Amino acid sequence: MAELTGGRLGSITRLDGRSVRFFDTGAPDDADTPVVVWHHGTPQTGAVIPPVAEAAAARGLRVVSVARPGYPGSDALTGRTVADAAADVLAVLDTLGVDDFATLGASGGGPHALACAALALTREGGGVARRHRSVLGRRRLVRRDGRPRGLRAALAGRDARAAHAETAEFEPESFTDRDYETLKGPWAALGADAGAGAAEGHAGEVDDDLAYVAPWGVELGAVSAPTLLVQGGRDRVIPATHAGWMLERLRRGELWLRPREGHVSVLTALPVALDWVVATSTR
Repeated sequence: MAELTGGRLGSITRLDGRSVRFFDTGAPDDADTPVVVWHHGTPQTGAVIPPVAEAAAARGLRVVSVARPGYPGSDALTGRTVADAAADVLAVLDTLGVDDFATLGASGGGPHALACAALALTREGGGVARRHRSVLGRRRLVRRDGRPRGLRAALAGRDARAAHAETAEFEPESFTDRDYETLKGPWAALGADAGAGAAEGHAGEVDDDLAYVAPWGVELGAVSAPTLLVQGGRDRVIPATHAGWMLERLRRGELWLRPREGHVSVLTALPVALDWVVATSTR
């Protein structure tokens, strides 16, 4: 189904000929270490940046991450859905021989983490029915006050979103003071990786936004795993009301509201969220 190349940085070739890049903090023969799949934000490269790798390693976890179509190392897939990108992740896990995993993501990774969990029990990989243990995610949706503007442009279609990408600039009001403090401190690598994720063009970000505002290709009710939603109360990109909307539709959902945190600073909750993943996976 796919050809594996490389080691910690590798790629597979999908049946349609596309290359898909992945990152793996484990060794090639590392079959016993529990796996968490990290779904990157928009835009990012998919690399397992230090705060993610370190928090996972401290808990004995191996991290696998996949660059979505259109990001560096992964060929674009025009018109892709959230579920299409999640299917690439499952194909990578098939190649790596990973059958049991937890799936988590932040910002734009949230929908993909949920889609991966929804598809996991219905998809056959390498002749083995997949199992998943837990899922952590946040949904990226359109704010009705006009921010982020990229998502609003996506509602008008591909041409409008692509045109927006040509002139778009960072919206500093999207982040709070705590967000900026976090980006200067423990999550500084996130900002650098965002720049690298956009360095080769806008294809990945444009297709991400189009996928977020279109049907995802999965239903939240299909996620049967225990699911943790972590929401910043002062998030200016994903309002807290969206987490409540998701919680009502998840079969085994749990919500942690971090009242003082914004879109980026909420990531400081990753270590305790991974503790939840470990505890849930061993029940």
